[in-house]
Amino acid sequence: MTDALNQLVDLLNLEPLEETLFRGQSQDLGFPQLYGGQVLGQALAAASSTVPGERRPHSQHGYFLRPGDPHRPVVYQVDTVRDGGSFTTRRVTAIQKGRPIFFCSASFHTPEPNPIAHQCQMPDVPTPETLLENGQAHYSRFKGHPSEFLYLPGKLDGHLPAERCLWFRFAGELPDDTPLHRHLLSYASDFNLLTTGLLPQGVEYTDPKLQIASLDHALWLHNDARLDDWLLYVTDSPWAGGARGLARGHIYNREGLLIASTAQEGLMRLHDEPIR
Repeated sequence: MTDALNQLVDLLNLEPLEETLFRGQSQDLGFPQLYGGQVLGQALAAASSTVPGERRPHSQHGYFLRPGDPHRPVVYQVDTVRDGGSFTTRRVTAIQKGRPIFFCSASFHTPEPNPIAHQCQMPDVPTPETLLENGQAHYSRFKGHPSEFLYLPGKLDGHLPAERCLWFRFAGELPDDTPLHRHLLSYASDFNLLTTGLLPQGVEYTDPKLQIASLDHALWLHNDARLDDWLLYVTDSPWAGGARGLARGHIYNREGLLIASTAQEGLMRLHDEPIR
């Protein structure tokens, strides 16, 4: 693994303090506050540490309460709510400076066969290799971070719809550790979701007059996938107004298998004057 990928894996390797108490380090991605995906991924890792290995996470629902400090560690308190015959429920509270900054519920399920099964179709889009070869997509990554993004072009008439397709992955080779890939998926699911709601207005995330922050986040995990191979994130925003916006997403692997679904509401406030 690269140094950047090693650092990300270490970020999700929490320090156990007690049976249901864990501590995670933080990273500064240059945002005004702690990246929300960090607490999502670490909270799922904390919850998973208290659940039998044969039960896999299938949903995570959380609320962001306060801006986190990217220069301080985060403590995770796990409440063992329920251990049922098929499902296990955990509640996790993320704490900094003695105050909760985030809490979530996570549900785990023992996999079982069932004839009721379907999924929505993956859009027909070029492969990442084709896009890179032909220069048809905008490539982006954070400096010193292993995440890579390939944004497929949208409409060019100046009126973008509130929808987007992009490929993403973590550059390098990750270990064959299925729980780690699930936690990385939770971590990555916060990237590029809420900002879909800015597309119709042509507002950039970097606009100094924009105040934007996640309020809640929902993740449903349908299938396992490797996060060091390209995954397609298809997002849309059905509504924005009153200084809030709603976004939804579907994540597919190369073969078109639906890996996860997401939903998020966030603050979207455009000020008259620059605020940052």
